[in-house]
Amino acid sequence: MMPGGSAAAWPHIKPIFQSICARTPAGEPCCEWIGENGAGHFVKMVHNGIEYGDMQLICEVYDLLKRAAGLSNQEMHTVFADWNKGELDSYLIEITRDILAVKDESGREVIDLILDAAGQKGTGKWTVVSALDDGTPLTLISEAVFARCLSAAKAERVEAAKLIKPDTGTFTGDRKAFVNDLRQALFASKIVSYAQGYELMRAAAKTYHWNLNKGGIALVWRGGCIIRSAFLGDIKTAFDRNPDLVNLLVDPFFKEAVETRQAAWRRVIVQAVQLGIPVPCLSSALAYFDGYRTARLPANLLQAQRDYFGAHTYERTDKPRGEFFHTNWTGRGGSTTSQTYTA
Repeated sequence: MMPGGSAAAWPHIKPIFQSICARTPAGEPCCEWIGENGAGHFVKMVHNGIEYGDMQLICEVYDLLKRAAGLSNQEMHTVFADWNKGELDSYLIEITRDILAVKDESGREVIDLILDAAGQKGTGKWTVVSALDDGTPLTLISEAVFARCLSAAKAERVEAAKLIKPDTGTFTGDRKAFVNDLRQALFASKIVSYAQGYELMRAAAKTYHWNLNKGGIALVWRGGCIIRSAFLGDIKTAFDRNPDLVNLLVDPFFKEAVETRQAAWRRVIVQAVQLGIPVPCLSSALAYFDGYRTARLPANLLQAQRDYFGAHTYERTDKPRGEFFHTNWTGRGGSTTSQTYTA
């Protein structure tokens, strides 16, 4: 439970809320005051956005286990059962393990009978729209929402599959090593999902003047939540270590966790591309990681293009931030710029 609103009112209703909420295995209540005004609703929305990302990541790994490595549902059940005992321990890994083992009354595996057209209620979309409004790069969760949209175009995809033949190969690698790579890629991508979600909450807190307890939010998510995960305690520790932490990827624990898994992560993406198996969230997560760790991106060219066709101006590396310039690129333009610069 993620209540927001009046800080003065919270002590009066806290005993009621904490008596009915979910609890951790140790008995701690998973309910705490989140922040002023609508902060509770917003954090719940971000929770659901991260949920979209986590689910799509697991689906992509399932697809690679099935179509690339050739594992049966029972073999995948065993893989997910093993993963749930380690760093990937979470509610969604747990239920994926269970789903892969279920058969119907005639002995058929239910997972293979379910139509591959995903539904959605809108919370993922709301999260993405909020990120766009705040200028926050919520790329992984955005791809998760669009993956559901693409899956819903089932009839179109069936027809396209008849017409478009991919130029792809077959998996010839070490299956056991590939399964281990998938585990590492999933963990690294999952960290990016939470990092982006926290980025959005940080931006919203600035916009709406909320005092969010970022570490406390992670503790609230430890029980009764779809995104319950073993490393939520590590998120709390990260914000205890640095309350002003700007991104989970620069915290020592998460930085090391992602850095040491990036080789496996890259191998997974390369293999997926070579086999023609779509992995929008796994690859988006890696692209965000590579973008975030890059000191100089090619946006300088983008700014030159904007200034060329629209006189939108640009900043310079040899001048202070906040000073804007325009170049008469063709010799036929003038010095008038089109509008105030916005990032």
